[in-house]
Amino acid sequence: MTFRKISLTFLIITMCAACAYAKKEPKYEQTHQLTPEQAALVVKAIAREKVLIKNIQQRTPLVETYIQDTRPDVKLYQVPIDDQYSLSRVDFAKSFFDKTYTETQRATGKKHGFFKGSFQAITGLTKALGLERFTYSPTGFMQMMFLDPTGFDNQHYVFSYVRREFLGSVRTWVFDVHPKVAGMGRFYGRIWVEDQDGNVVRFNGTYTGPTSEDSSKYYFHFDSWRMNVQPGIWLPVAVYVEETTRIEGEKTVGLKAQTHFWGYSLKLPTRDSENVSVKVDDAVDNSQDSQDVGPLQASRAWVTQAENNVIDRLVEAGLVAPLNPGGYENKVLDQIVINLVVPNNLAFSDQIHTRILLSTTVETTTVGNTILISKGLIDSLPNEEAIASVVAMELAHIAMGHHIDTRYAFNDRLMFPDTASFQRINMYHSDHDNADAAKRAMEYLQNSMYKDKLPSAGLYYAQLVDREKALKGLNTPKLGDSLLKADGTPWMADLQKMAPKLNWDDLTQMAALPLGSWIKTDPWDDKVHQLNAKIYAPMNARDKMPFEVTPVFYKLQRYDVAKAEPPAAAPAAAPATPPAASGDPAAQQPTTQPAATPDATQQTPGTQQPATGDAAAAQPATGDAAAQPPAQAPTTQQ
Repeated sequence: MTFRKISLTFLIITMCAACAYAKKEPKYEQTHQLTPEQAALVVKAIAREKVLIKNIQQRTPLVETYIQDTRPDVKLYQVPIDDQYSLSRVDFAKSFFDKTYTETQRATGKKHGFFKGSFQAITGLTKALGLERFTYSPTGFMQMMFLDPTGFDNQHYVFSYVRREFLGSVRTWVFDVHPKVAGMGRFYGRIWVEDQDGNVVRFNGTYTGPTSEDSSKYYFHFDSWRMNVQPGIWLPVAVYVEETTRIEGEKTVGLKAQTHFWGYSLKLPTRDSENVSVKVDDAVDNSQDSQDVGPLQASRAWVTQAENNVIDRLVEAGLVAPLNPGGYENKVLDQIVINLVVPNNLAFSDQIHTRILLSTTVETTTVGNTILISKGLIDSLPNEEAIASVVAMELAHIAMGHHIDTRYAFNDRLMFPDTASFQRINMYHSDHDNADAAKRAMEYLQNSMYKDKLPSAGLYYAQLVDREKALKGLNTPKLGDSLLKADGTPWMADLQKMAPKLNWDDLTQMAALPLGSWIKTDPWDDKVHQLNAKIYAPMNARDKMPFEVTPVFYKLQRYDVAKAEPPAAAPAAAPATPPAASGDPAAQQPTTQPAATPDATQQTPGTQQPATGDAAAAQPATGDAAAQPPAQAPTTQQ
């Protein structure tokens, strides 16, 4: 009897120990042994991860995260019900890892110190933007830049070969990866390794919790992408996060988010000082034949000086795209400016320019004779007439003399750290100025070639109002003006009144596009480029997705040194001669616009919803038969 009790006790202890050990082992299928070639590529990938971390430590990129909470919808599948926005510039050299980060902390499941030391840098702009109530940790999203910065090796992980796969023109080997022993923050998912140097170019999955149990309460599922930004250098460019548990008949809340990285070539000032001096490159001699300057000309020159200082500062901070001759701004936006300036006989002392604010927030403003339009606003505008409505209001601000504070003409007033850019530069207009500009903008539109398409443009504002309550973060400007008043009505309310009623079942009615529909940002030099993606018509109401976050998908390419600095292309519809300094509107007459080539892959304004391309914007219809005919580039005024 005594022997049986001892044996039973020993059995129970043994079983408990086995159960405890089993909990540490993640639930995963038995893996097959890698071939020598596959194993060699894994070893390369492990080594290249260490190289990537060293490269990141030398960079100070901007990191933008936009989150939308969603709920199920019968007609639209899911709709956003709330959103949050975060933008940070992070100096990884200062505190890439917290010194207190140890394997013991990770194994015990306690909150580790990953990114803890750089938390102030990560959240600096978030606080500056008034987003202290940001409920999702920005560090959690940024962690998805890396597989496992401290333990990605054969000692901690098991690799299982899946197949070969092309991502764009880059051939990759696909492996499933899981930790040998469960632990807080271990990667669990799939990786894509390019076959030349062994860089991990994509990884998809999640991180494990302290045990092999469900880790959803600790981490999100994500899809992380990297790009070959310079010879031999692959860096993170985007992360898509999705958590959606659909339970029919119940109100469940999901989450979709995108994190984007850019500004890798930006340099921070000396570590000991956070002041930034403004460097003006490519200075242009604007001297005139006349020897003297009159009071009006001097006043305008003073405003221009403030404008140049602010634009240069914002470019240096990575918030405004640098000049890109022949880029989207020249091909599309500048032509729309001409289409409004000429028929309204607007005589500006200097040529009007357009620049891209690189944030996802929907906003616009003017700095002197420069119109700033955010990337998020451009991406969501469905057609040329909608773009023209935004440009018209900013033209009105310029014509009516609504300029920024001229104190920025003093260069020293712009010597402050990048994290304070939103706090220090006030670029928004007063409510009175916005109201006046909206009235004048309607006059410009009525006199332009867009007058017969204004109801279509008004649909955008109707859709903006329809989702205003759910998308507060998207509609909260960071530098300039919102398209909406404080009460949620648009400044261009007269345009909204001209629009037909929103109809989800009318597949020809595209009121607004998903985010990421038109342009992409080069993660290295911050220049913007127009997407070259096929255009598909929506097959149902769920394909419309106005203002929504969608998955990202990149057709990767290897960095080509020969094509890195292509000759600047001439604008598609540039003025025959530069506008005269006298402001003669005749000097801004446009030339005839060449017809668009019948290339179904070229994406230009005025089209239906784009398909998933360099950055996914919509779900494509089945087959190329659904593709819409290519749209014309911005039309010229006859």
